[in-house]
Amino acid sequence: MNKILVIGAFGQLGSELTLELRKIYGDSNVIASDISENHPLAHEGLFERIDVLDYQRLEEVVDKYEITQIYNLAAILSSVGESKPKLAWDLNMGGLMNVLEIARIKKLDKIYWPSSMAVFGPDTPKANTPQDTVTNPTTMYGISKLAGERLCEYYYNKFGVDVRSIRYPGLIGYKAMPGGGTTDYAVDIYFKAVKGEAFDCFLSKGEPLPMMYMNDAVRGTIELMEAPAKNITIRTSYNMSAMSFDPEEIEASIQRHYPDFKIGYAPDHRQDIAASWPDSIDDQVARRDWAWKEEFDLNAMSDDILLNLAKILK
Repeated sequence: MNKILVIGAFGQLGSELTLELRKIYGDSNVIASDISENHPLAHEGLFERIDVLDYQRLEEVVDKYEITQIYNLAAILSSVGESKPKLAWDLNMGGLMNVLEIARIKKLDKIYWPSSMAVFGPDTPKANTPQDTVTNPTTMYGISKLAGERLCEYYYNKFGVDVRSIRYPGLIGYKAMPGGGTTDYAVDIYFKAVKGEAFDCFLSKGEPLPMMYMNDAVRGTIELMEAPAKNITIRTSYNMSAMSFDPEEIEASIQRHYPDFKIGYAPDHRQDIAASWPDSIDDQVARRDWAWKEEFDLNAMSDDILLNLAKILK
């Protein structure tokens, strides 16, 4: 019987992933955890307050529920990480180390840890960035993710810890607010459109970035975790992508429903971060190893988000 602990369950990805895992494995087999209790998930199903940097507390919860799998989603993202670099390093790396040590000592079945396209840098090929390529990140977030990838590979090779990972592109959803990432403009923009407000974009015109709808991200993550271990050939982190677009393209997609919607541009420090990342990503290895395939393109994503937000915000 799988007993799954989701650390960082209140984040943009964690909140949706936790609900989907409960649909699959049952409410009593998926324990949500976060550093606070200020979220509906703290009162819906099993919940434990955990600071991932507190090893003793983490061990207590793992023992209490006889945990077999951990999804460690706790992280400081790219934009926030640039203003708080020490906190970003301490949380991103210290939390991962604690989870990997728990997995090694308790012999847990599987660990999931998310990486990011932020591991790439300005000298990485920008078009169809391959799985194995130059990785020279320029942000603390990217540096911590690259170090984390190597740590995951080390724990697999040295101790046999079955740890799996995805280099996410920008993730777009409507069920949770942005969490401080450089790609978060593509979340906030839909809220502004439905509210009838203009949107000031912190990226420049013509700045394409790889993106993915949250529904695909959640499904792909679970598919990776359910794939047979013999199929997993990447123990750092898999490239994974669905679409790429720039601000003008998402504006045009939204205007199919809201013709008067407009974007203004006020680039800030996040533009420099975005400019160092790929324009598009080659994820053929993920497609080969565990049959990854996206279901949403830009217009399908816009249609679904705008339909649902119109109901929520009316």
